[in-house]
This record gives sequence, structure tokens and C-alpha cells, in this order.
Amino acid sequence: MITARTADDLRRQVSAWRVAGDTIGFVPTMGALHEGHLSLVKIARERADRVVASVFVNPTQFGPNEDFNRYPRQPEKDAAMLEEAGCDLLFLPGVETIYPPGPPSHSTFVEPAGAAEGLEGACRPGHFRGVATVVLALFNLVRADVAVFGEKDAQQLAVIRQMVRDLHLPVEIVPGPTVREADGLAMSSRNAYLSPEERRAATVLHRSLEAARELIQAGQRRADEVRRRLREVLNTEPLARVEYAEVVDAESFQPVEVLKGRLVLPLAVRVGGTRLIDNIRVTPPGVSEISKP
Repeated sequence: MITARTADDLRRQVSAWRVAGDTIGFVPTMGALHEGHLSLVKIARERADRVVASVFVNPTQFGPNEDFNRYPRQPEKDAAMLEEAGCDLLFLPGVETIYPPGPPSHSTFVEPAGAAEGLEGACRPGHFRGVATVVLALFNLVRADVAVFGEKDAQQLAVIRQMVRDLHLPVEIVPGPTVREADGLAMSSRNAYLSPEERRAATVLHRSLEAARELIQAGQRRADEVRRRLREVLNTEPLARVEYAEVVDAESFQPVEVLKGRLVLPLAVRVGGTRLIDNIRVTPPGVSEISKP
């Protein structure tokens, strides 16, 4: 596996592959990798001749009181995991590569609306501005044919798809299913923050989602009843503090009142001092699910 730290080194290698007729798959990450990330590399491997993964903890998507400084960083371990998973190139840029310091200093940002409004967009002001900006920069550097994003970050996936559509970006966005631990907890780099007691308590997220899924499968079509069920289960756990528990349209990410079509049930819950997100995708019985690009 090749490691590139500069834009020139990355472009040189990607250009050589393009000259050879290879297609490029891309998996952007913030590192602290786990099996969920590696599943995205596997999908990219199936969809393209060459796979590029990036590890970059993006400062612009963290708020002033968030965990940028303590976000887990393990570049050597990440590199070994990516190489074993079949990644061809690890892009490991510094902040100055993604955000050139100038003069003048970096001053161009993407301001997404639509799917970026509400939920994570409301709880973390500026978050999706940072996400969209860094993803667009990485797309321009890697020039991938296919980029794979995890469904665990469902609103992020919707925002990226919206940006690709609105800005006519020549990359196919492919979703990767959420990978879970044996007890249902969605794999996340932030799970490392949890104490043993908090780790046990965190399983309430998945239990609430499954309870809501059962309610929908039983015929419930009122979104308020599904929201009520989500919170009812979450509130059984004393260590859990709910930020939101919603029912939204899978594409627009806007709340719905009547359940129909492709839906997402997104959660944000603090367990102790750790903020966790999770979701499931559901389509009420009797409605065929047609995946959109």
C-alpha cells in the first residue's frame, strides 16, 4: 500500500492509474478505524480497480466545545488495517494540505441547506458546512469514480448525495450498511470513550430502534407514535439523555407525519459524556423500496 501525504503525491499516483485505465474507489475517514470502515473498503474494492482511503480528522466539522483535540488518532494502526483490507493508497494529509494557509488564508466553504437542516445541523451548527467542504476538497483531489459512505451517518450521506447532485460532481455515491457489535451497538470510533457501564447502557439505542421497527411492521403509520416509542425505550436507561429521536424522509431528511415511502429513524443520545448517533432505514409494509443514487 502506498502512503501519500501531499496533494502532488496523491495526484501523481492517481493519474498513473487513470493512464493505465483503472477506475478509482474512495473511502474518506477520520481514522480510529474499525470493522465498519473496513466494510466500506471492501465495497469500494468490489466497485473499482483501485481503492484510496483518506485519514483526516477534519477541524472544520467540530464545534468549539466538541472533541476535536481528544478524537482518537492511531495512524500506524489505521495504515496496517487498511493495507490488510486491500487498500491501494492511504492519503494522510496535514491540515495545511486540505486548507491551504495562504496568504490569503483558506476562505472558501460549502454551505449546504436542505438535508443539512435540522437534527445534526441544528445540534451542531456549522458541522455540515465543514463536512461538505472537506468532502468536496477530497473529491477534487482524489477524482474517484465511486465514493463509499456509511449509512450510520445517515444525514451526512443525504447531504453528500445532495451536494453531488446539486454541483454535478462526477462521482457515484455508494452507501455501506451499518456494522454492529454482537449486542447491536453500531460500531463507532467514539465507542472507545465509553466506560464499561456506559458501554452496557449504550445498547439502548439499538433496542429503541428495533422496538420502533416492530411497531411499524405491525401497521403503525403515525410518526408521532413511532417517536413516542423511541423515547419510551430510550428513557428506560438512566445514563441516556436523548437529543433527538425522529422519523424523517430518507432523501430530504425532513420530518414526516404519516409513514410512507423510504424513511430513516435517526437518534442522537448522550450516554454519560459521550454523544452517540444511530439510525435504521425502514419502508412500511406494502411499499416497495427503490434505492435512489
